[in-house]
Amino acid sequence: MYAESGGRDVQSLYLFSLLGEGKMKKKSNIAYIIICLALCLLPSAGLLIGGAEESSENRELASVPSWKTEEGWNANILDDAGAWFEDHFAFRNEWVTGYALLAGGIFGVSAQDNVIVGEDGWLYYMDSLEDYQGSEQLSDRQLFAVAHTLAMIQSYAAENGVDFVFTVAPNKNSLYGERMPYYYRGYRAGENNLSRIVPYLEAEQVNYVDLYGFLKSQNEVLYHARDSHWNNKGAALAADRLLSRLGKKHASYADRDFAVRKDCEGDLDQMLYPAAVRPEDEIYYDPLPQFRYVEAVESNFEPRIRTLSDGKEGSLVMYRDSFGNALLPYMAEAFGEAYFSRGVPYPLSDLFACEADTLVIERAERFLPDMAENAPVMPAPIASDMDEADFQTEIPDLEVTDQGVYTKVSGSLPAENLGVDSRVYIRVDELLTYEAFPVTREDGQDGFELYIVTELLEENSLYELYVSRG
Repeated sequence: MYAESGGRDVQSLYLFSLLGEGKMKKKSNIAYIIICLALCLLPSAGLLIGGAEESSENRELASVPSWKTEEGWNANILDDAGAWFEDHFAFRNEWVTGYALLAGGIFGVSAQDNVIVGEDGWLYYMDSLEDYQGSEQLSDRQLFAVAHTLAMIQSYAAENGVDFVFTVAPNKNSLYGERMPYYYRGYRAGENNLSRIVPYLEAEQVNYVDLYGFLKSQNEVLYHARDSHWNNKGAALAADRLLSRLGKKHASYADRDFAVRKDCEGDLDQMLYPAAVRPEDEIYYDPLPQFRYVEAVESNFEPRIRTLSDGKEGSLVMYRDSFGNALLPYMAEAFGEAYFSRGVPYPLSDLFACEADTLVIERAERFLPDMAENAPVMPAPIASDMDEADFQTEIPDLEVTDQGVYTKVSGSLPAENLGVDSRVYIRVDELLTYEAFPVTREDGQDGFELYIVTELLEENSLYELYVSRG
């Protein structure tokens, strides 16, 4: 009897123990589920408490979705809402930063598709990789197109009494590629676009300022480690080269006193580690460049900026990109009036609106391919001695678009007999012949663009094409 009773007691204790463990496991599972749900709900719940998060990425963020569009009800409202949430959920910058630190710290790779994590804390812009490796480069025809277009702009400027200069801001890894990841350093397919285009610029006699060779010869690093651009000293030296080529009297910053402040938050750093940006040293000259803005500006990256500089002469129009942010103060100081624009294609009517005597075009190395795709908005030059040319009336993909003052005429070029340096001419109504700009069309085919004053055209003008043998 005792043995049987003892056995039942042991069995009861065992069952009680199992039940206790089951309850504990159940509680731990519930706690685990609650934690997971809380983590999942945190980004959404945070929107109610702290509002939408602003991303530091260098791109346009999704806008707040709308139920209605110009066409009526928005059928893509759910997709738009999802895109907006991905860009604005609460603690987004902290999540992005944490993941980037984990990916970089453990695997040595970037968590952002558009940022390369280099050595010694250096960051590079992914869009510059093809230039660095010499892969997927412009064709010889495209290199000619860029150079010849610049030569046509230069001629137009000269005809209107405007001095012209063109320059390219080198990619950071073109100058300082030794800190690129080893797996990129080992593969170099060939020369980059910048080195390949120089002979074409020389052949077309473009007034080109070589900043790559100049900056490469300096005994100090003039770009930021965690930004894609030059520092203020690099910009000041670049501006000095441009102004000297133009023969423009200007202040020298070579021996000017300066202070160093650790307050530069790099664009690449903000994209990759938005919640853990590491400020870098920046140079501030004393005194700073002397000029003033015509209108209030939030930053030098605004699309259009006008400046005045007391006691200075001349009027500048400068087409630039983000490298022009740091260039702007030094260029603005040298001219009585200056107009800086990021507009593409370049509207050369700005020369007359600003009564300019100087035109500067600055383009980042990584944007050279874009220059092969966009013709400037200016009246096409009239070509002479073309009466005996063999014009053809069938123009592939001909498009004629009335744009107000100008009519844009564009089309594709036949591949037959198209040489590297073939020029393109369009005859209108068997009367005037214009030279067109060589471009690369959206489909990658060789093409042309030109702008003709609309008042000079008939309602149904006849367009004929002639391509010279290069």
